[in-house]
Amino acid sequence: MTNMTGKQRRVRKAVLPVAGLGTRFLPATKAMPKEMLPIVDKPLVQYAVEECIASGIEHVIFVTGRGKNAIEDHFDLAPELERFLEERGKPELARMVREIGGGLQFSYTRQNVALGLGHAVLCAAELVGDEPFAVLLGDVIMDGAIAATRELTDIYEATGGGVIHVERVPRERLHLYGIIDAEPVARTAAAGQAPWGDRLMRVRNLVEKPEASRAPSNLGVTGRYVLPPEVFGYLKQTEAGTGGEIQLTDALCRLAKENGLYAVVFEGRTHDAGDKLGFLEATVEMGLKDPKLGSDFRTYLRGLKL
Repeated sequence: MTNMTGKQRRVRKAVLPVAGLGTRFLPATKAMPKEMLPIVDKPLVQYAVEECIASGIEHVIFVTGRGKNAIEDHFDLAPELERFLEERGKPELARMVREIGGGLQFSYTRQNVALGLGHAVLCAAELVGDEPFAVLLGDVIMDGAIAATRELTDIYEATGGGVIHVERVPRERLHLYGIIDAEPVARTAAAGQAPWGDRLMRVRNLVEKPEASRAPSNLGVTGRYVLPPEVFGYLKQTEAGTGGEIQLTDALCRLAKENGLYAVVFEGRTHDAGDKLGFLEATVEMGLKDPKLGSDFRTYLRGLKL
């Protein structure tokens, strides 16, 4: 079990699994990756990349599949477009295009067969190497006072243990989440003084999409993880489950029991933009927060006759 002592290796890499087919958004995703659907004026996946930038990540590894070239193009340099904008007297737009990648290193690897989230993470093992890494689900927007992944990297570096974000889930939605069984972290000096305080827990077990009557708590995994490299060994030993998929949850269960795993309750708003209603909610809320559009958009919404 990990201890809350000593300084750990810094988290420099993040894995973004983006190989899914996006069937819930057909026909829009027939020829466009779901991750490139716009929330206000930015593609969905850019919110995750901006979170990586704000969290001190240096290297983003996309686990892609067929038809995902638009993601690579979006984060690539576009000197012709920049030059066009400069020549048309639009230097601010040229600068925005140039800074989309935030100076990060990007790598791409293929998940050739859709065998689940655990398999997608395992596909990145060679690029991650023997160091801790973050995992961000690209269709989840975490909107909080500090970047969600930054909070997790801080906890990892303080504790040496893998850590995941969770949120309180309504009873009728428990069957849609991985649910944790956890206990509060003992009141050590390090834990008591840390900014996450009582929100930090030690995970005993995880249950994937349980019925409400069998859920060990109401705390669901949100789609942000910081994990030690040992998790790759657990994933390699994980047998395929329902639908032939390798579940990340199964590897996290072993990690919790053999190496230690923490969970922290996220203080902020989580948008699951991977389904249509969540996507619409994210669009409205991010639109209201937009510094240029927010005021006029709020006025428009108030004027709707529903």
